[in-house]
Amino acid sequence: MRIATWNVNSVRARLPRVLAWLAKQRPDVACLQEVKCVDDEFPYEEIESLGYHVETFGQKTYNGVAFLSRDTPSDVVRGLPDDGDDAEARAIAATFGDVRVLNLYVVNGKDVGTPHYAKKLAWLDRVATYVRDAFPMSDKVVVTGDMNCTFDDRDVHDPLRWHEKILCSTPERQALAKIMEPGLRDAFRAFHEEGGHYTWWDFRTRGFQRGQGLRIDHVLLSPPALEACTDVEVDVEERAAPKPSDHAPVIASFR
Repeated sequence: MRIATWNVNSVRARLPRVLAWLAKQRPDVACLQEVKCVDDEFPYEEIESLGYHVETFGQKTYNGVAFLSRDTPSDVVRGLPDDGDDAEARAIAATFGDVRVLNLYVVNGKDVGTPHYAKKLAWLDRVATYVRDAFPMSDKVVVTGDMNCTFDDRDVHDPLRWHEKILCSTPERQALAKIMEPGLRDAFRAFHEEGGHYTWWDFRTRGFQRGQGLRIDHVLLSPPALEACTDVEVDVEERAAPKPSDHAPVIASFR
């Protein structure tokens, strides 16, 4: 099984790229974030024509998450358990075979110390509670998505420049660590301990062309899932394609 995560930065604007990538990589499960459309406007027909089943949790203009899978999932849950009526579309969970997957689009936070930043930390704390209560670490569990947070300075092209800035601040990293406390591991680091691997590059600064990126898209695995994992790779080639998302897909392979 191959499970991928990818912030597509608008599934409709990026549809030619998504279709070409699906045809090339053929993941068993693709976890998309920032689809930027309501469910009724999702391009089901085009994606289903490639043999994929689609489960969406969309939102007008912003946010939105989706699963594209070669087999029909079970036990699909949209949102967090304590979401209110005005909750943003940022989480979707489903079971694929014997693997439970939670697909997240974490709040960005904008700038440290702002109300958006406080909202981010509070939302991450709710995710930590959800993972602790609903995802047994004795099962194969995958928590993945655009986490909008680096683990440490190996994930940052210029640690001094980004020190205690958004995506790299200590409280954000502590909040991410809390999600992992029940037993999740950063699967990418299980195979690649060195720095210099990134998943997001800023369009505005031509970050990709300059090699200035951050690793903020993660695959977190329970012990049984990590035992079955054979590799995790960043599909940097997709980020170099014409009219790309600002994120590269991350693909985890399992035996």
